[in-house]
Amino acid sequence: MAGHTTAAVIPAVSALLKSTDVDVSVAGRRLVAGLNLTVSRGEVVCLLGPNGSGKSLTLHTLAGLRLPATGQVQLCGKPLGEWSRRDRARRLGLLTQVSEDAFPGTVLEAVLIGRHPHVDAWQWETTQDVEAARQALADCDLVGFEDREIGTLSGGERRRVALAAVLAQDPEVLLLDEPQNHLDPRHQLAVLRLLRARAKAGRAAIVSLHDPSLAARFADQAILLEGNGQWSFGPVGEVLNCAALSKIYGVSVSEVAIAGYRHFISD
Repeated sequence: MAGHTTAAVIPAVSALLKSTDVDVSVAGRRLVAGLNLTVSRGEVVCLLGPNGSGKSLTLHTLAGLRLPATGQVQLCGKPLGEWSRRDRARRLGLLTQVSEDAFPGTVLEAVLIGRHPHVDAWQWETTQDVEAARQALADCDLVGFEDREIGTLSGGERRRVALAAVLAQDPEVLLLDEPQNHLDPRHQLAVLRLLRARAKAGRAAIVSLHDPSLAARFADQAILLEGNGQWSFGPVGEVLNCAALSKIYGVSVSEVAIAGYRHFISD
């Protein structure tokens, strides 16, 4: 099909999220043309591209926050539009690139917001909801922060609180837009290890990154966006290569192996 190239993809088993001929456009510009992808249980998919190529808009479209210009997105075999908002939120969670604090409160209260899709109307959170929130805080290295006021946290700590809220939601599909914003190297790696663990437990994740080396290390498949409608999707071993990365970023990219991992270096 014109508008993209597709590497050989392992056939999907138990697909959780699927897009068919999805166009993503903004202000009269078609950023992504005819996106076809399938994300299955156990997979981590990285989304890479230069600034303005449509990474955030693509994640928002896959999450149902905006309609695709054309095409359809399916969640667990059913079109997004056929899910109620509550049922969709039980299965799909989105971490946006910029997380705003809705109201003053404690860290635990902020993370408990992620449990709202599981709480019946006019009911309070249960002990199980609180335990889920505390586990998410532990997963994000925030034990002991429960009673801290959100306004006292650093940018990196707030980012981890936002991620913990999505994890507490316990969705089958995680859509994360640059979750490593404001994080130090230790927590950047910890987030990606956490996503791998979630995938191993039967979930799936699509995460936008700026570092192709980390994508090669932690992801199963990659989506490369060029910002002009063109895109590529397939296993990281095929899609992430020097020629493709040099093309989308407009710089010369070389690959080296360090400690058994692939590293991409811009010349």
